[in-house]
Amino acid sequence: MRPELVLLAVAFLWGINPPIMKVGLISLPPLSYNAVRMMIALVCAIVVLLISKQYRPVEKRDIFKILKVSIFGFFVFQFFFTLGIQRTSAGNASLILGMLPVWVAILNRVFKLEEVLSKSVIIGIGMSFAGILLIVLGSDREMSFSSEHMMGVLLLSAAQIGYAYYTIFSKELTDHYSYYQTTTLIVLVNMILFALIAMPELIEVDWRKTSEGAWLSAAYSGIFAMCIGNFLWIWGVSLLGSATASLYNNLSPVFAIVVGYLLLDEPFGLLQLVGAAIVFWGLCLTRKPNKNSKEIL
Repeated sequence: MRPELVLLAVAFLWGINPPIMKVGLISLPPLSYNAVRMMIALVCAIVVLLISKQYRPVEKRDIFKILKVSIFGFFVFQFFFTLGIQRTSAGNASLILGMLPVWVAILNRVFKLEEVLSKSVIIGIGMSFAGILLIVLGSDREMSFSSEHMMGVLLLSAAQIGYAYYTIFSKELTDHYSYYQTTTLIVLVNMILFALIAMPELIEVDWRKTSEGAWLSAAYSGIFAMCIGNFLWIWGVSLLGSATASLYNNLSPVFAIVVGYLLLDEPFGLLQLVGAAIVFWGLCLTRKPNKNSKEIL
């Protein structure tokens, strides 16, 4: 299967995840909700891993790599995203989350990794962010960088740096372990961390009053967005490279507004249409091999 199509599917799963998560967050506190969906994701990942039979004993030399990617990458993203999304506007959040390709490019440069960026990928990154900006401007989402929103902006920026780190360095693990085992190990570490952090909340939650919608929300987010989405994401990154793969992340808001338009009767205007087209155009540029393009990073 083509990795581009797989990453399109991931963008769809992640694009419709935020509104589904909001249903669960009505009944459950954020940290408790994250702990629950992590547990569901872990169970799903273990089942898939056992069925695949693509696992091997973890070598001692790789334990630090697993912890590094799990904590500084995936955990940083999940933790700061949970805190930041509540402290800034939806417009700000969309813009910050659209910066993933930029942070991937920066970290590749900072850590002097072997992955290089062609001119077409650089242009694709710029077009992708421009498309996200138009989508936000064409919606009813507020953009504000006032002092009351800055903490949320900083937290979400930290989250995106963490996800860029995870996207780049997960390849160190997939060179030795299957995508299924890599995802399972990362989710395991994060489930333990979130369970410890959320323990006071988890004890106080009245689980009998937790709505059916909250459980279904956590199930979708855990199984599809977190478990299956990250299986496919890590696989796509290993084939296309972190810079190109990260551009597909910016299709998530495109799918979100399309689903919102079809199911929730939300507006879908000209600016949003143009923005979505620009995001897709940027992706198409990265898929076309250009013999004259130079590796500039």
